[in-house]
Amino acid sequence: MEILYIIALSLSSIVVLFILCKLMGYRQLSQLSMFDYVNGITIGNIAAEMATSLEDNFFQPLTAMIVYALAAVFLSWLGSKSIRARRVISGKPSILLNHGKLYKENFRKSKIDLNEFTAQCRINGYFDISQLEAAILEENGHISFLPKSENRPLSPKDMAIVPGRDALVANVIIDGHLMTENLKASGKDEKWLKNQLHAHGISDIRQVFLATCDLNQKLTVFSKTGRETPTDIFS
Repeated sequence: MEILYIIALSLSSIVVLFILCKLMGYRQLSQLSMFDYVNGITIGNIAAEMATSLEDNFFQPLTAMIVYALAAVFLSWLGSKSIRARRVISGKPSILLNHGKLYKENFRKSKIDLNEFTAQCRINGYFDISQLEAAILEENGHISFLPKSENRPLSPKDMAIVPGRDALVANVIIDGHLMTENLKASGKDEKWLKNQLHAHGISDIRQVFLATCDLNQKLTVFSKTGRETPTDIFS
C-alpha cells in the first residue's frame, strides 16, 4: 500500500506541476531570469518532497508550490506593468564593451571577469576583441555582440539584392501520416499531393518520413530509409 501511495502522490505532483507551468508560461532555460531559475528549482524540490511524503502533510508542500507559482505570476505581471519594477525583478542590460573601451565597473557589478568574457567572445567566433564594436550583458546572462561594420557578414542589402519573401513551411506528411489540416492550410488537396509524390517516385504515402510545402507550393520530400550512415563523420 505504501508503494501505491507514493505512486499516487507522484502522479498528483506531476499534474500540479503541469498546471503550474501552464499558469507561469513557457520559457527556455536561456530566457530565465535569476529569480525564475531559483523559483523553478524550489518548486521542483517541493514537488519531489510532495511525491515522497509518507505522512499526512500532503497539503503543506502543495500550498508552498502554489504560493511560489503565484509569486512568479505576480512578479511577471508587475514587470509587464512597470519598467522600474521590471528592472528590479529581472535586472537590466549592462554595457561591457563600447567603441573599443572595456568598462571595468560594469564587469565588477556583473560579476564577470575578463577570462570569462574573452571565452564568450571566442565561443561566438570573435577571437580578436578589436573586431567588436560593442558587447552587452543581457538580463538572462547571455552576452550580445555587435561586430564592427567591416567585420559583419555580407547581406543582400549590401549587394543591392532583393531576395524573395520567406514564409513558414507546412509539414504535410510526418512519419507516413497525412497532416490534413496542414495540407488544407497550404492551399492544396490530396490529389495534388499524390501527383507530387508520384513525380518524386513515391506511390505510397507510408514511404514518406517527412514532406513539407512552402509558400510557392514547392513540395520537399524525405523518404524513409532503414540504412545507417556508413561512417560517423563526427568521430
